[in-house]
Amino acid sequence: MSLSSHRDAYSLILDAIDAGLFKPGDRLVETDLAERFGVSRTPVREALQRLETQSLLTRDGRSLIVASLDHTQIAELYIVRAELEGLAARLAARHATEEEQQVLLDLAQMTLPSAASPGELVRDNRRFHKQIHLASHNRYLVQQLDLVHRSMVLMETSTLSVAGRLKIASDEHWKIAQAIAARDEEAAYNALKSHISNAYVTRLKASAGHEDAE
Repeated sequence: MSLSSHRDAYSLILDAIDAGLFKPGDRLVETDLAERFGVSRTPVREALQRLETQSLLTRDGRSLIVASLDHTQIAELYIVRAELEGLAARLAARHATEEEQQVLLDLAQMTLPSAASPGELVRDNRRFHKQIHLASHNRYLVQQLDLVHRSMVLMETSTLSVAGRLKIASDEHWKIAQAIAARDEEAAYNALKSHISNAYVTRLKASAGHEDAE
């Protein structure tokens, strides 16, 4: 079995979790996944082991299930994400090339149609943040942020789906991109941290509203 097949099995399962096809608590069966994705069981087995090592899957008896994040874990994740993303923005303001600055400005100005799917919103949001990570020109920071964003897939919904959040987030993206383009490190750092903080507040409010409805 080629190395690419091993990577593909991992990516296919991770993308399925990210897209909500497999939700927290869902049981993942090796044979079912191999059949679903058209790959042999060996790369699927190794992909599952890798995802378990990364805490994206957890054990329920002998079964592997998609992990879920409790209130404390979500809070811890947002704290780390805010600091690392803020640092990335600061470094991007210092190191980004003119071309990278322009890409960020272009991404920040992109307007998705009102009928855009949650998947489209998440994808475009991720592209913007990933561009900031890369513009930091710090490989170790990029690696750590990849780990953080990998854990974010365990959150069942995006805050962008909350009414009114998309417009606010878009305005925040523009402010971040402008600060980076102006090479204002402090403004970029603060704008990015504020953006993540606001997303966390939105998630807390949405969660509280959901619990009230139940």
